[in-house]
Amino acid sequence: MVLPRRLAAFAATLLAAGLLSSGVRAQQPSDEADDDDDDAPPAAQSEPAAGPPLQLPLQDLTGQTLYDFLLGEIAAQRGNPGLAAQTFLELAKRTRDPRVARRAVEIANLARMPALALESARIWHETELASAQALQAVTVLLVGTRRVDEAEPYIAKLLAIDANSAANGFMQLRRLLAGNPDPAANLRVVRKLAERYPDLPQSHLALSQAAAAASDETLALAEARSALALRPDWEIAALYEAQLLQRRSPGEAAKRLAAFLDKHPDSRDVRLGHARVLVLDKRYPEARAEFESILNRFPKDIDAIYAVGLLAFQVKEYAVAEANFKRLLELGYRDANAVRYTLGQIAEEQKDWPRAIGWYEAIQRGEQALPARMRIANAIAKQGKLAEARAYLRGVGAQGEPQRVQLLVAESQLLRDANLHREAFELLGEALQKSPDEPDLLYDHALTAEKLDHFDILESSLKRLIQLKPDHAHAYNALGYSFAERNLRLSEAKQLIEKALEIAPTDFFIIDSLGWVLYRMGDLKGAARELRRAWDGRPDGEIGAHLGEVLWTLGDRDEARRIWQESLKAGPENETLQKTLKRFGPP
Repeated sequence: MVLPRRLAAFAATLLAAGLLSSGVRAQQPSDEADDDDDDAPPAAQSEPAAGPPLQLPLQDLTGQTLYDFLLGEIAAQRGNPGLAAQTFLELAKRTRDPRVARRAVEIANLARMPALALESARIWHETELASAQALQAVTVLLVGTRRVDEAEPYIAKLLAIDANSAANGFMQLRRLLAGNPDPAANLRVVRKLAERYPDLPQSHLALSQAAAAASDETLALAEARSALALRPDWEIAALYEAQLLQRRSPGEAAKRLAAFLDKHPDSRDVRLGHARVLVLDKRYPEARAEFESILNRFPKDIDAIYAVGLLAFQVKEYAVAEANFKRLLELGYRDANAVRYTLGQIAEEQKDWPRAIGWYEAIQRGEQALPARMRIANAIAKQGKLAEARAYLRGVGAQGEPQRVQLLVAESQLLRDANLHREAFELLGEALQKSPDEPDLLYDHALTAEKLDHFDILESSLKRLIQLKPDHAHAYNALGYSFAERNLRLSEAKQLIEKALEIAPTDFFIIDSLGWVLYRMGDLKGAARELRRAWDGRPDGEIGAHLGEVLWTLGDRDEARRIWQESLKAGPENETLQKTLKRFGPP
């Protein structure tokens, strides 16, 4: 089939734009073709793409080929990526052009058609063997479709591209394999890859990470230490070893980091990690000494100052925290409003409400501006001025529906904090009449309903929220915890909480809920294990109340009292803690 001159001209435009392969040859128009477009640029005049020439197939640009190309592009632009992806795949099979195959991969990914994307990526790789990008596409798609064993030879090729590929590639393996939910398969693949690089510290660290994900703690620790043996000054390996040790003994992790610092005293990241572990091990005087050492060694290191400020805030060293955050402002920290917001929180922790308001008022623009307005209202309410706080919130100009909802939820929280649950319930109910499927309103309405023993509304609101947002971890958790707290439907409660943990596996409040439902089901040892894990991650008053009760029931009353005493320091006003202490007596 011979292309009309107009069509050939348009094909040349596509070629010049790089949309069609310059290796695809357009047929010349016949003598009988129309002369109207004599000035149209011929395909042969299109400029070659920069970089080394590709070995592209030389074939006629037939009308069918151009038609399919245009069909695919138009389908993609008009919201039919499935048709576009299938069209480009068939075109890639016929032309064996790597750029067509690459376009097929792009559109198939857009259409969320992984099998089709993988088939296209294989063609791209086969037709452009020198392309690391094509090789990466095949690898990522194989992992994403849970075919990691099949991906192993492709990963091996990526690691062998050049002298630096193996070191860099092993450091990226954990992120790559995160797309596959089978940690045992991931470990198997990483082990095979690492065996080829026994003298490369990065291969041992990658194997350590894969082993940890597969719950093989012995192998994980051994491989982290092998990485350090090959590269004794490697901060990343030292910190990872400490992370592994920290799970069973913060003290042992601190000891290993201290030994590393004896040999490498100017390692900033390890010194910060050492300070964090000391805080976790509740060795606060030593942590403070490490703070001072960090600041003495790195007096103008903004990241170090920020980290020390946060750590000091965490352990309630408010003077140290405030001094460091003020220092950040003096040094021109890139996100000054985030620093001011934290300074406001530090002042709130000390119940210095006017100073807190001053810091929040200094935030006039940016993403912290609305949260700062809500914190101001809270600080006003804490001074016994609830009506003034509510008026302040209503005077904040909401920019759009999401902000209006945030302000309503903030107002309801002020009412709940004042134990005016009925008023909060009515406020949220009125808002839901206008926006019945607003997730934040549904969630807060459910929590407020529970305070008033309206458990039917609690359940219906949370189930509606789960229907609207199946990935809302806190909705599953709130419903499951409510059942557990009332000691009913415990199997269902456990299922709901486990679903919440699938969505948010590191949320310590959800872990606390799991411990509590296990306690209600009579699994005291399991409950203690989970509650201890929650407490170690987040020493909150409510978590401490639950852990103390389980320990008391197990007969470890001295430890229960100790946990309750620490809980009182963390959250003296926590309602659950106060109720627990009334039942069991003062710690």
